[in-house]
Amino acid sequence: MTGTNAGWLRLPAATQARYQEEIKEIAARYGLSSSLVESVIRVESAFNASAVSRKGAQGLMQLMPQTAQSLGVRNAFDPKQNIEGGVRHLRYLIDRYPGNLPLALAAYNAGAGAVDTYRGIPPYPETQDYVRKILRINGGGVGVAQPIFRYEDSRGSVTYTNVPPAGR
Repeated sequence: MTGTNAGWLRLPAATQARYQEEIKEIAARYGLSSSLVESVIRVESAFNASAVSRKGAQGLMQLMPQTAQSLGVRNAFDPKQNIEGGVRHLRYLIDRYPGNLPLALAAYNAGAGAVDTYRGIPPYPETQDYVRKILRINGGGVGVAQPIFRYEDSRGSVTYTNVPPAGR
C-alpha cells in the first residue's frame, strides 16, 4: 500500500497544481523530470510554501538557510526562488553521484558529507525512509530527463546547459 492510498500523501489537487508550471519550467532547464521534483516537494513540505522544519529548513523544497544563501535564494519562502534553488541543488547532487539517484536523494536529505562518510545511504532511519518514499512516489524512475553539462568559468561562475562541449 502506498502513502497516497493510505491517505498520508493525499493533497488537494489545487495545492500541487499551483506550482506545476514553475516546476515544469525549472526542472526542464536543469534536465530533471518534473515528477521527480514534485516527489521531492511532496515529501519535503507537502506543497506548503510556508513550511519550516524543526531543524530550520524552509519552503517547498525545505532549503536550509545556509544552503539557500549559497544557491542565491534570497527568500526561501518565495515558491519560485525555492524551487529554483532546490532543483539546482538536486541537479548538483545528481551530478556528484552520477547514475545514482538514491545517493543524490540521501545527500539532499542528510547532506553529501554523510553520504560520503558512509559510502552510501547513511544508516539514519529518516534518510532511508525519505529515499524510499520519493522513489516510490516517483515510480523508482531515474528522474533525469536529458544529459546536462556543467561549465565553470575562470571566475567560478557555473552554467548548466544541455549543449555538449565542442567536439563531442
